[in-house]
Amino acid sequence: MMGQEESGGSVYKRNLSGRRLLYRCAVDMDDRGWTSLHIVSKKGDLKKRSSDEEKLDWEFSNKRYMEGDSGEEDFEEEVKRLLNEGMDVNVSAWGPKWQGVTPLHLAAQGGHLKVMDALLERGANIDARTKGACGWTPLHNAAKERNRDAIKFLVENGAFLPDDINDSRFNPPLHYCPGLEWAYEEMKRLQDENSSSAGESSYSSGS
Repeated sequence: MMGQEESGGSVYKRNLSGRRLLYRCAVDMDDRGWTSLHIVSKKGDLKKRSSDEEKLDWEFSNKRYMEGDSGEEDFEEEVKRLLNEGMDVNVSAWGPKWQGVTPLHLAAQGGHLKVMDALLERGANIDARTKGACGWTPLHNAAKERNRDAIKFLVENGAFLPDDINDSRFNPPLHYCPGLEWAYEEMKRLQDENSSSAGESSYSSGS
């Protein structure tokens, strides 16, 4: 796809000057199929980023976040700015290795709780699934990276888990997702707390 190509009224243009190919349509995406919202959701503290990563994503990221001494709070604000400008909170990546990946998948993978909270507040699908035999949810991404805080956050906010951890219709194999056991521990803790609260409420009503 060299130069410009007309397709359904949209003009796609490959930018050959950057490290990644940039396809221009209604929403800018790189060759992973990531939008600026994907990239901002993926990043944590900028201090942890390599110079190569900064160069890689410069066309998508707001320059003041690239050059400043910014942290996760700035990324949270950048996520809100992009959503306020009309970016779809559930926009899916289309790259061959990333089909169906949403910004929430990437924020969960990185364990960025404030970004996750901002996305959920704006309607992100907590149970969005990637394409494939067993679609991965944001909870699976967090479990793969053993991000315990992100796992706890997602379970507390209602992320779906089947009763059986080995249910291959909904869960990937445990060796791909080692933190999944933590998710089930967290789910059991919440169920026990809810049962205890319900019991106390019933006892109070009967007194």
